[in-house]
Amino acid sequence: MADSNEQDQPTRRGRVANSIRNNAQEVLKEDYTKARGVALDAAKSRAWFYPIKGIFYFLSHRTLWQPFVSKLPQYLALYGSVTAGMFTFTYLPQFAVLVFVNGPLAVFTTVFLILNESSTIVNMISKNYLLQDSLLDTFDGTLLTRNKTGMVKEGREVRSGSNPIAKLGKVITSPFAKFSPKAIVRYFMYLPLNFIPVVGTAIFVFLQAKGRGQGVHDRFFQLKKWSASQRGDWLKKHTGPYTAFGLVATLLEMVPVASVFFTYTNTVGAALWAADIDANDAQMTDENAPSLQEHEAQESGVTADKAQ
Repeated sequence: MADSNEQDQPTRRGRVANSIRNNAQEVLKEDYTKARGVALDAAKSRAWFYPIKGIFYFLSHRTLWQPFVSKLPQYLALYGSVTAGMFTFTYLPQFAVLVFVNGPLAVFTTVFLILNESSTIVNMISKNYLLQDSLLDTFDGTLLTRNKTGMVKEGREVRSGSNPIAKLGKVITSPFAKFSPKAIVRYFMYLPLNFIPVVGTAIFVFLQAKGRGQGVHDRFFQLKKWSASQRGDWLKKHTGPYTAFGLVATLLEMVPVASVFFTYTNTVGAALWAADIDANDAQMTDENAPSLQEHEAQESGVTADKAQ
C-alpha cells in the first residue's frame, strides 16, 4: 500500500502541474487577445492625435495660457525638488537591480524609470492640489472656444466677455477626485515590470496609459450628466481610443521639465475631443452614443450621403 501511495503522489503532482500550466496558458491567451483587440482599436481610432492637436491649439490660442502661466513657477519648483531627490536617493539602488536584467541598457532604463516615478509623484501632488483648479479652467475654457457655452453652464457660471478664461465664473460642480488608493497600489504592483528588459518597460507604460486615458473625460461626463453606468459602458466600448490618448499623453508628460506644459496641452486635447464627440450627437446616452468611427467619418467629410 505504501508503494502504491508513493506512485500515486507523482501522478497527482503531475496532474496539478498540468492543470496550472493549462490555466496559465488560457489566461495568457485571453489577456493577449484582449490586449491585441485594444491595440487594434487604439491604432484605428484617431484619439491618439488629440494630445498632438492640443499642443497646436494651445499655442495658437493665447487666451488659454493664463492658467498655465500662473502655476508654472510653483510647478517647476515642485518638479525640480522631487526629481532631484529621486535621482539622489533612488538611482543607484534601482540601477544595481536593473543592471542584472538589462545589462548596459540599465543606464537608460533606470533614468526612464526614475523619470516615470518622478512624473507620477509630481502628477499625484500637483493634479490633486496645485493644478486642480487651473486644469479645470483650461478644460472649460477650451470648450468655450468651441462654442460649448451651454455645456459649460452645467458645471459653472459663465460671464459675458470675449476672453474664454475671463468668462469662467464660480464652479458649481468639480469632477476631479483625489488620487485613489487603487491607482497607487496599481502603480507599485506593475512597477516590477520595469525589470524585464525593454518589453517590460513598454508594458508598464501601456498599463499606466490605460489608466490615464480612463480619466480624461471626467469633466465632460459630468457636464453631460451621465450616470456611473453610462460612463462605464462608454469607456468599456471605447477602451482602445482612450488607451491611445492615454499613451500619447503619458509619454508627453514624461518629458523632463516640459511635462507641465504637456499636462495643459493634454487637457486642451481632451476638451477638443469632448467637443467633437458632443458635436456628433448632442443627446449622448449609452444607448445612442456615436462610435468614434462615425465621428471620424463626419470630421473627414465622409458622410453616408456622399458615399452614395
